[in-house]
Amino acid sequence: MPNVAEWMVRNQVFTWGKQTYLMGILNVTPDSFSDGGQFDTLDAAIAQAHYLIEAGAHILDVGGQSTRPQAEEISLATELERVVPVVRALRVNGIITPVSVDTTQAAVARAAVAAGADWVNDISGATADPEMLGAIADLDIPIVLMHMRGTPQTMQGLTDYSDLMAEIYEFLARRVEAAIALGIPLHHIMLDPGIGFAKNYPQNLEILRHLSHLRSLGFPVLVGTSRKSFIGHLLNQPNPQERVWGTAATCCAAIAQGADVLRVHDVQEMREVCLVADAIWRH
Repeated sequence: MPNVAEWMVRNQVFTWGKQTYLMGILNVTPDSFSDGGQFDTLDAAIAQAHYLIEAGAHILDVGGQSTRPQAEEISLATELERVVPVVRALRVNGIITPVSVDTTQAAVARAAVAAGADWVNDISGATADPEMLGAIADLDIPIVLMHMRGTPQTMQGLTDYSDLMAEIYEFLARRVEAAIALGIPLHHIMLDPGIGFAKNYPQNLEILRHLSHLRSLGFPVLVGTSRKSFIGHLLNQPNPQERVWGTAATCCAAIAQGADVLRVHDVQEMREVCLVADAIWRH
């Protein structure tokens, strides 16, 4: 198995295993489950980007298509109109923090990279668009391959697994093989178990308990639990924005199991969680 030790992205070195990195969520959508409509203007998005960076984000993850359950699928043109101007404005405004684009479409990936993005975060594991892996290889950028079943419209009905962790592992292993076959180097691959995507409440907890199983594939692991509904279930808290400390508990658990990157809304609070958890778990 490979042992990918670090990435170099926009002159920033990510040394996996030494500390936990924070990916700040920058949704430029009107309908995301937690912050839809808050940052869907250019000025609001840039202001939020500065806020996330000042709070401690190592990466910005820009998304123009909501992936919450039952989210309406938008056109390619709409996604491009939402994402590309924001990425371009980040660079025009002097932001040098690495930028990830949360998309399943190769055309969005290409346009976003041309505007200044550095890597792609694909919730489908690069299965939604057969051109995605080829585009990533051509662009010579990293990609996050996530496990999911179906689409945001259908995934809630696709939670029947014989062996959850084994099936996630096998899916991601196959996607890694496909990426390598198309020329994507090992040091450009990151994996995500897809918490909340075609997983129910107990299955999300199981992933957090056994996340280290994925580390044996040899690639850095990203985890996204921020404000998700299973935390709301545990806390009896219907308001996603009131799930900060429940999110903190899941982040600590993920770090203990070897997560390398946490994708979060509340960067300032999770930065403190990481500082303490890293001191405990990353000797």
